[in-house]
Order: sequence, then structure tokens, then C-alpha cells
Amino acid sequence: MSAEKEHVAINKAHWDGMADHWVALGERLWALEVPEWGIWHTPDRRAPLLPTDMTGMDAVELGCGTGYVAGWMARRGAKVTAIDVSPRQLETAKRLALQYDAPVTFIEGDAEITGLPDAAFDFAVSEYGAAIWCDPAVWLREAYRILRPGGRLSFLGTHPLMILATPQNGAACDFGLHRPYRDMGRIDWSDAEVEPGGMEFNLSFEGWITLFADIGFQVTGYRELYASKTNTTELEHVTADWARRYPTEHVWWLQKSP
Repeated sequence: MSAEKEHVAINKAHWDGMADHWVALGERLWALEVPEWGIWHTPDRRAPLLPTDMTGMDAVELGCGTGYVAGWMARRGAKVTAIDVSPRQLETAKRLALQYDAPVTFIEGDAEITGLPDAAFDFAVSEYGAAIWCDPAVWLREAYRILRPGGRLSFLGTHPLMILATPQNGAACDFGLHRPYRDMGRIDWSDAEVEPGGMEFNLSFEGWITLFADIGFQVTGYRELYASKTNTTELEHVTADWARRYPTEHVWWLQKSP
């Protein structure tokens, strides 16, 4: 296996192994009439990743997991394709799509190399999924390729500040800095002492902006997400107290050149 693709195999094994853990959340999110986003269930009005009306649009979800975002797009009128590397996650996604009569085409595959045609989609989205588990220099170029001229991409992922504040052993983020900001790239959690995981990717803000420009994407919006003032949820990797002070997630809205 090439070093460049090591993360794909590791992340596939990680998400297959964690698939049962995400079933209940997938079921809850499929049932929602109005989307919620990210780990703090940010209201859609605060971070509207999807167009309100997607009637007649060809849309793709990159790294779909249990497929609820694909389901929301189908409910808004889009013709939806969704891809994920984990067959066990896709089992849940397909079951729920049948339950909600959502006509989604699911593909088992790598969002870095989708195999989908050039300029086939009006809209692409990733909530976590490809946004953090795929190499941004690769998956963003793939998203650009499969979007039509003027097509839009929105994605939500881990804020780089949260990565900096997470100890090397994988413990919950704290108020120190534990890794360099310069040359941020791949973060390997597979051997972490606390909550071992897969291989994640992130960039500095300069890195994101430079990459978008190199590919040809125009930035049409950006938002940093915090836990709400009333949220008291304690997650294994971050507390609400930390997340009320510092952003844990960010959302980018991009557009392909016309």
C-alpha cells in the first residue's frame, strides 16, 4: 500500500468498526424535518449547508456515513448520489433510505477518487466525511472536477484550533497548544492512547485559502461554530465549556468558476 493511500484503508477499518455506534444518531437525524449540523446540532438557520430548494439539482454527498444529509437533499427535490468508503456505514444508510422512501444512489468508494463523470453535479456537500478524513489537496480537486461550471460545494469539519488544542495522546482538548500550526496536514489518531481513531486532515487558514485558489474555487462564505450558551453536553474529545469559548467546527461555502 502506498503511503499516500494508507489513510484510506485505516479510515475504512475505523468506520466499519464504529458503524454500530452511529446507527442511533443516524436514525434520529434521518427523522428530522429541518437539518441540524455537527457535533453540537447547530440549527440549520445558523449554518445552512444546503440550498433550501434543490428541485431538479444533481447533488452528491462526499463521505456520507449513515446518509442523512443525502436524505435531506432528496427531500428537498435533488437527484442524489452519495459515496462512502465504509460498507457497514452504507448498510445503515441504505436501510434508512428505504424506510424514508428516499431515492438516493449509494456508492461504496473513496471520495478522493469517486469514478463519477466530469461536470456531473450542480452541488456537492460534506459534513465531516471527506471534509476531514480525506486529503484536502485530493478530494477538493475531485469535487471541483465533478461539479459543473458555477457549481457549489459546502463542507463542515473540525476547526484547526481544536486540533491544536488536542493533546497528542488523543485526550479531550484543553487550553494549551499541543502541535505546530505551521505545515498542519495529516493527524494520525490510529495509535492514540485515548479514543484511538483514524487519520484526519486539516490545514491552517492560509493553507485552506491557498488551496481553494489553486484549484479554482471561490469562497462565498465561512462560519465558525461554537456550542450554544445553554449546551451542557460533555463529549469524549471536547467539553461544552471549551466549545463555548473556542470554535470546534467551521463551515466553508465554495463555488466553482463559471
